[in-house]
Amino acid sequence: MTREEKSIAIENLTAQLAGTNIIYISDISGLNAETTSSLRRACFKAGIKLEVVKNTLLAKAMEASSNDYGDLPTVLSGNSAIFISDVANAPGKIIKDFRKKSDKPVLKGAYINSEVYIGDNQLDTLATIKSKEELIGEIIGLLQSPAQRIISALQNKFAGSEEGAE
Repeated sequence: MTREEKSIAIENLTAQLAGTNIIYISDISGLNAETTSSLRRACFKAGIKLEVVKNTLLAKAMEASSNDYGDLPTVLSGNSAIFISDVANAPGKIIKDFRKKSDKPVLKGAYINSEVYIGDNQLDTLATIKSKEELIGEIIGLLQSPAQRIISALQNKFAGSEEGAE
């Protein structure tokens, strides 16, 4: 790879990093072609971009980014693939699902909304993070709950008084 090609690759990675707040870094080496293809299909269906990257280029893109990746560049050794998503827990769920069949992919680290997670031991935590939509749904449900109880109570009260009036 020439110096110019590396520069272009770093610019592209920096642009990708700037466009998202959710990045998982994992090791998918050792997966056979069929499993890798299945992983790519699962990522595509979930709206996740999966890309194998060179560690040095990713480290330079992180350095050039306006985001603070903290210690995340320290996990960049061996083979690395990045999962870029709009949903915080989606890559974690896919990695966890694939881990039921084999020991890969191994989570190296993740950057989610300015928070840095390092190590494969964080996978369970990341897979259970609630997405923005899930949190909004819960809040709406909580806000609707008291109103629904009042309406139900009023309907029961009026239904009871109508029966007594007949």
